[in-house]
Amino acid sequence: MTIAIMIVMIGITARLLGRFGAKPLIVIGLAVLAAGVAWLSLVRPDGTFAADVLPASLAAAVGMSLAYIPAMMSAISGARPEESGLASGIVNTTYQIGSALGLAVTTALAATGGADSPAALTGGFQAAFVGAAVLAATGAVLTLLLMRRPKPATPAAVGAEATSVQV
Repeated sequence: MTIAIMIVMIGITARLLGRFGAKPLIVIGLAVLAAGVAWLSLVRPDGTFAADVLPASLAAAVGMSLAYIPAMMSAISGARPEESGLASGIVNTTYQIGSALGLAVTTALAATGGADSPAALTGGFQAAFVGAAVLAATGAVLTLLLMRRPKPATPAAVGAEATSVQV
């Protein structure tokens, strides 16, 4: 997964971001992530890594790679240059807290199956993966519906902003 994330994030996402913009990449990335995590929910107690986990993990990795950089850039793009460090810090803190909360909820869902048998344990993990897939799909839909493309700067707006910064 890590290698797939590095390859896609470094080698592909930047090029796609320059060509298509952030919104399509975030929507597609979250949709692919949702599909990969939903695929993980199909894991079987007697399944194998190569058949049940690896392909779904790679799909999830591609989705994460497509969504992360554009989401980060979109989150800090509205900040003034002198506030970019603060904006980046807030986004990173939000990411860390969201990841911790997501892991806690996912772990709680996974534990609902119990550890009495492989089937029960797998059932808990399946519930956790379905929950994560629903969350990623919801993020894709909300991004599609609510994210606005940035308005191009007009000369008057740039002049007014420069004046307000100098004051």
